[in-house]
Amino acid sequence: MPDAVAPRLLCVETYEHKPLSFMTEDAARLLAGLADHALLVPTTTRTREQYGRVRLPGPPPRYAVCANGGHLLVDGESDADWHARVRRSLGECAPLAEVSAHLRRTAHPDWLLKERTADDLFAYLVVDRALLPDTWLKELADWAEPRGWGVSLQGRKIYAVPLALTKSAAVAEVARRTDAPYTYAAGDALLDADLLLAADRGWRPGHGELADSGWDAPHVRALPERGVLAGERILHEVRGALRAGA
Repeated sequence: MPDAVAPRLLCVETYEHKPLSFMTEDAARLLAGLADHALLVPTTTRTREQYGRVRLPGPPPRYAVCANGGHLLVDGESDADWHARVRRSLGECAPLAEVSAHLRRTAHPDWLLKERTADDLFAYLVVDRALLPDTWLKELADWAEPRGWGVSLQGRKIYAVPLALTKSAAVAEVARRTDAPYTYAAGDALLDADLLLAADRGWRPGHGELADSGWDAPHVRALPERGVLAGERILHEVRGALRAGA
């Protein structure tokens, strides 16, 4: 948008001494206000260490979900029982070592920038999108699916994640523990799809894998806004739903 009408931004994440992630000041106000009406559960594919860089407005969340559901944080600490349950559920898929070795073997150094594993649960690559071959991602997905793994492309990162490792399961556990009558969710990536489908009501922005693929569901509203303005719009929608008692 034109510089003169761009919204004021609040930095909510710093990495290597540099600002990395942002939200609008209006979104920050809305998010902090939600604490009086609902339980906010940050839910992310980030590792616990990566999530620890994020400073959201409002009181510290009692619960958070990291590593795509692999860790359920309670007052900042990983719930050992939940993590053990997740580990048992991954026993039927191919081991992480096999998937990581395949990624290293098939990724080309011309476009591979980094190769990492996350909390010993899944793997991801950081790539140069401009040089990534159009067919490589589909070939990886075709290889991974019979082995019980899924693939997601988010920005410069390609994730390989066990299909049994889901955000929805961890959020359902929080809802069970807190007797939550309704669950609202928002997300923009394929790794958010199971969470959106499990929620009573959901929103997806106009950017990301879900928007690019045209993904939808009857109870998930597709919004045209992108980036930080999408985050602000989602928070307005959630506040309206809470006020209406939906």
